[in-house]
Amino acid sequence: MKKVNLFEANGFDEKGFKRLLVQDSPYFKILNFNFKAGQELPVHAHDIEGEVSLVVLEGEGEFLGENGATMPAKAGDVVVSQISEPHGLRAKTDLRLLVTIAPPI
Repeated sequence: MKKVNLFEANGFDEKGFKRLLVQDSPYFKILNFNFKAGQELPVHAHDIEGEVSLVVLEGEGEFLGENGATMPAKAGDVVVSQISEPHGLRAKTDLRLLVTIAPPI
């Protein structure tokens, strides 16, 4: 069993979003991204099979998608999609995001 407190293990950086690899196994990957207001994870996709979940732990922003699509993102929101589907995030306030990928890339 492994325990990680994301609020203690990963902070924020004015220069760019901070990334913490929480878990990496043959079954799934867990990452924590922390964004200062205005920072973003550009829209991207992975040319593999699998699913990705984006969970907003704290803050507000927008989920980003293909062709400029956006959806509001706030604490408690979860987006699940194929990892090959374009996805990204823009923070309006300081924002903590938990990402799971299965199977891991």
